[in-house]
Amino acid sequence: MTLENKIEQVDRQQQEINQLRPLGRESLLQLRDYYRIGLTYSSNAIEGNTLTESETKVVLEDGLTIGGKPLRDHLEAIGHGDAFNRVCTLSQGQTMDEHSILELHRLFYQRIDSDNAGRYRTKPVIITGTTYTPPPPSKVAAAMQEFTSQIPTQRENLHPVELAGWLHIRLANIHPFIDGNGRTARLLMNLALMQAGYPITIIPPVVRGDYIAALQASNSGNNAPFINLLSNMVWEAQREYLRLVQSLTEE
Repeated sequence: MTLENKIEQVDRQQQEINQLRPLGRESLLQLRDYYRIGLTYSSNAIEGNTLTESETKVVLEDGLTIGGKPLRDHLEAIGHGDAFNRVCTLSQGQTMDEHSILELHRLFYQRIDSDNAGRYRTKPVIITGTTYTPPPPSKVAAAMQEFTSQIPTQRENLHPVELAGWLHIRLANIHPFIDGNGRTARLLMNLALMQAGYPITIIPPVVRGDYIAALQASNSGNNAPFINLLSNMVWEAQREYLRLVQSLTEE
């Protein structure tokens, strides 16, 4: 199936979602809690976090630690939950700038490494599994400023799904932080989708291989595999959202 056909399917499903809105406050709160756990679990798991989805729920909702699991895994869950909350707040408007990106990284990373949270890296990094080399530290700030200055124009010219993919790709390729780049990119991707009215889109760990391969292809300028992958993930997210809303509105 071509990207155009998949985008058309996404648009049709989005029309179904829009017809169900507005939802009641209680339904919205339940959906927010559901996605806070699901996105936190999946985004962390892609990066090697060992907490299961049920364990992530216990950490976020009950504030408990899981025996035998690393402290860092707990801190990543709590930090991602905080960053997710900020994404939800930002999604109520159209703000998407350099400050917002730094803030999302700070919220995620501050318990792990407060010195580097919300700050651009000062050391070169290597992305394993690829020959691509991100910009050196001296060029990161300028690259981020150029990137964020392009967002308004890209928002006007791209379909929301394509914009979300472009944002993820650009941030991942600049790799501005010492750690947490992938999670910040997925949060930014979802911010773009939510600001356009789309449901939160989760990239499950089961497709990690395809996801990494698509990102690697973008290193050489071929964004099509990643946009195709994301389009499928958005379509699946819409189906899940419709299922959830139906279950919440059944009497």
